[in-house]
Amino acid sequence: MARMFGTDGVRGVANEELTPLLAMQLGQAGAYVLTRENKHKPTIMVGCDTRISGDMLANALMAGICSVGANAVYVGVIPTPAIAYLTQKYKVEAGVVISASHNPMEFNGIKFFDGNGYKLPDALEDEIEELIQSGMKGVEFPTGSGVGKVKNRKDAREEYINHAVQTVPVDLSGMKIVVDCAEGAAHYTSVEALRQLGAEVVPIHNMPDGTNINSNCGSTHMGELQARVVFEKANVGLAFDGDADRLQVVDERGNVVDGDQIMAVVGAHMRNMGKLKKNTIVATIMSNLGFFMFGEKEKIHIEKTKVGDRYVLERMREIGASLGGEQSGHIIFLDENTTGDGLLSALHVLEVMVVTGKPMSELTKVMTVMPQALVNAKVPNHRKDHFMEYPDIAAAIEKLEKEFAGEGRVLIRPSGTEPKVRVMIEGKDKARIDAEARKLAELIQNLMI
Repeated sequence: MARMFGTDGVRGVANEELTPLLAMQLGQAGAYVLTRENKHKPTIMVGCDTRISGDMLANALMAGICSVGANAVYVGVIPTPAIAYLTQKYKVEAGVVISASHNPMEFNGIKFFDGNGYKLPDALEDEIEELIQSGMKGVEFPTGSGVGKVKNRKDAREEYINHAVQTVPVDLSGMKIVVDCAEGAAHYTSVEALRQLGAEVVPIHNMPDGTNINSNCGSTHMGELQARVVFEKANVGLAFDGDADRLQVVDERGNVVDGDQIMAVVGAHMRNMGKLKKNTIVATIMSNLGFFMFGEKEKIHIEKTKVGDRYVLERMREIGASLGGEQSGHIIFLDENTTGDGLLSALHVLEVMVVTGKPMSELTKVMTVMPQALVNAKVPNHRKDHFMEYPDIAAAIEKLEKEFAGEGRVLIRPSGTEPKVRVMIEGKDKARIDAEARKLAELIQNLMI
């Protein structure tokens, strides 16, 4: 049986795979496992993104939380990093976000944070899953006054905005910024924070209706933002994803600046300011080859982890690093928050622009991006981890690795959250790597379908 938890919580099509029943069970098991050491009645904070299924799943989840004797504080639509921050600030026992991040609107997800604002380790997730599969064996369900209750709180997003603007109090007067809110959780917080800091903000895709989240917008669909930045003669463009834990940037010429480039720009600046702890940036194996070359050139150590911002965070905590992230735009500033934070990332990028007086196109010259082809092969979810068991696939990968050795690299991995195998090839010849990546993805898809 496949593991219920992926790299970023429990995900699936809402009301089909991620049902209200499963949400209630996750509320029960999660609340029990995360709060059983408490002598008092514990409290769990719950927030969601703008998906239409959020209300359904939030109410089911909170019913589960209350049924095992814990209280729930519902803060409504709010970015994922806000839940991570506010869980610590309000000193509640745990936090839960209902979101499927950058995925289409029919998907949703449930992810937990512990009382310190950190995503759960695999062992705790396994414990929650085992409890659900056992039918909540050994759990007592209180009655009468022992049942938990739900409290609604409306000031949470303002608290998060205050944290962001106080943490990076950069004066943005005179800056024109186009912001793509992805019709998601950033539709208010990002625009309000930038305006409070003095920027002229041009918001796009900031009218969520429950069904348009991530629809041809946000950090996974950058075309409209690129054109709008050039049209508006803006200084920069910012793109968030549905739950606002990641950021992609567009420079004043309309070029996309991804997470690797953001880490290079901000990391070099932090090093110059003496704020880059251990002189280290933690990144994943999926980071561009050019990012590792930047580290060598700038004499900044790049620590590699497997794919997933949770693994970046684990390594950052282990070695005491202050900056880490992924090419996709999950950037973690560990001195300021415990998870990827799109708004904090944006403010740090803008701070570098203000302090140096340089446009984004100039700042990104610190790193040369190597051509990279990334193609997804759609495969059944229960087979995605077994692609190397197919002899023809294994042989094709081995052949490509030999061909690109020394002049690039081949990286194949299953998606942590979707029924896909990701094929990534880097090399000097863009046309060739595109063709080879497509060919290999088609082979994987055809053999595994």
